[in-house]
Amino acid sequence: MIKSMTGFGRGEYTDGKRNVTAEIRTVNHRYADITVKMPKRYSFAEEAVKAIVKQKIRRGKAEVAILFETLTEADTTVRLNTPVADQYLRSLREMKDLYGLEGEIDVRLLSSMPDVLKAIPDVEDEEEISRLITEAVSRAVDANDAMRITEGNRLAEDLLHRGDLIRGLVSGIAERAPMVASEYVEKMRERIGELLDGAVEIPEERILTEAAIFADKANITEELVRLDSHLKQLQDILTNSTDPVGKKLDFLVQEMNREANTIGSKANDLEITSLMLETKSEIEKIREQVQNIE
Repeated sequence: MIKSMTGFGRGEYTDGKRNVTAEIRTVNHRYADITVKMPKRYSFAEEAVKAIVKQKIRRGKAEVAILFETLTEADTTVRLNTPVADQYLRSLREMKDLYGLEGEIDVRLLSSMPDVLKAIPDVEDEEEISRLITEAVSRAVDANDAMRITEGNRLAEDLLHRGDLIRGLVSGIAERAPMVASEYVEKMRERIGELLDGAVEIPEERILTEAAIFADKANITEELVRLDSHLKQLQDILTNSTDPVGKKLDFLVQEMNREANTIGSKANDLEITSLMLETKSEIEKIREQVQNIE
């Protein structure tokens, strides 16, 4: 199954007291890189979150964002910060005496001072909180995975189509290749005839020897066979693989490009060169698409 590395997923879960929302965005990356953003008080669940993401995402950069919404007031306790209140009270009395100020120092004034009253989260059940978070993350990961599979199917269809195009071009090159040597012999005879104007007769054996040397240098049979083999591997990977194939495809495309370059440099024929330029163009398009495959 081919998967894209680009996707988005959202998942929500609630236990009646808290609503947890998880969002995951994935993009291209050479390796698996997972980052998690959540309230610091819940950081104990980060490794559990990463473990769930790794079950579905083997390669790519994944950013997970987790949001909490408290539906009840049961999770918070308001407490008096006595040391801070004492300092404010002493300072206010000192200010009143020092400057001869009037007015009472009452509860309303003292309670309005910063940090005198603090809302402190109750101690929470980490196991229960982890369960809520991982449930939301699991749903987000599943949604992300579904999107990546859909996009991966589109990529696979496009790559198979381009593989067929290359196979047609390679077939044209294979048909043309045997003609190159014979045409070279004829052109060489014509050229010698023009230069010598019949003054000297060149032995046929010499011409055939030169032709054989040229044919050997321009022989692209092995490269065509290897390129055809790579195309078959491409089709097999795209249609039969169940594991992540991005790195394997990346290597395969490099080998395809290597054979194409060799064919282009050895062929010494305008028609083959033209076909090979089209071939390299399609290989480059495949390479660009492969960069987005897990």
